[in-house]
Amino acid sequence: MKLFKILAAGILLTIGSLNFTSCGDKEKEANPLADSLQSVNGDLNGKLSEKEAAMQEFISSFNEIQENLNAIKEKEKIVSSASSQGDVKSKEDQIKEDIQAIYDLMSKNKNRISSLSKKLKNSNLRLEGLEKMIENLQNSINLKDNEIADLKTKMEGLNIELSNLTTNYQEVEAEVAVKTEEINTAYYAIGTSKELKEKNVISKEGGFIGIGKTTKVKSDFNKEYFTKVNIEQTASINIGAKKMKIITTHPSGSYKVVGEKPVEKIEIINAKEFWSASKYLVIIID
Repeated sequence: MKLFKILAAGILLTIGSLNFTSCGDKEKEANPLADSLQSVNGDLNGKLSEKEAAMQEFISSFNEIQENLNAIKEKEKIVSSASSQGDVKSKEDQIKEDIQAIYDLMSKNKNRISSLSKKLKNSNLRLEGLEKMIENLQNSINLKDNEIADLKTKMEGLNIELSNLTTNYQEVEAEVAVKTEEINTAYYAIGTSKELKEKNVISKEGGFIGIGKTTKVKSDFNKEYFTKVNIEQTASINIGAKKMKIITTHPSGSYKVVGEKPVEKIEIINAKEFWSASKYLVIIID
């Protein structure tokens, strides 16, 4: 961070000195080098923000996985303690509940690891050390899988029926996979105002005697007109129009518009933030 700040400051100072190369009342001459340095500075700031956002998301995921592993460890202690004290039949229901909780937490961890690996693979950023951290987490989960298998065998040896829990575990994995896909799914529609009205996507409301009406997405809009995307795999959306206007709600800092007359595309800087207010993106073009 300090290196980027120092570099940015140096660039700005250079630009400042270059801009004041005028003599007397003469107008300032065009300075291609200063313009180039400004462009580089903007790119550096953009890349830094993108990298910081990605790092925050990865750290959040690592913390969640570690918390789950700690919770699993505590559940294992409870089950082992109950079995060592004898009379497991009186505690069978509690043991089953604890083991089911262990299965559920493991399922969440596996899906989180899978998601992290895909994000890192699809990312254009070079985040040193993350591959190794993900590999270490995966190894921890694999070891935990073996421990849980041993615990299950031990409980079955005490005549506690756990075969139905294995089925539940698989059902939980399938359910989590479906929910993950649902969370990562978004939709977008692009068209002229006329096209979007005809396709029952937008309408104009309010105003007075036809003046000052506001374009809005219809409450019963036609969802079939939208294109489905995976938000983890969609870094940009092509536009290819002279002008564009986004009429759905998306935080301004989560994306940037690339190109001007024509607008080339929308580049999504922070996918989680961009789709946080709405999973439907509507763009009017001219």
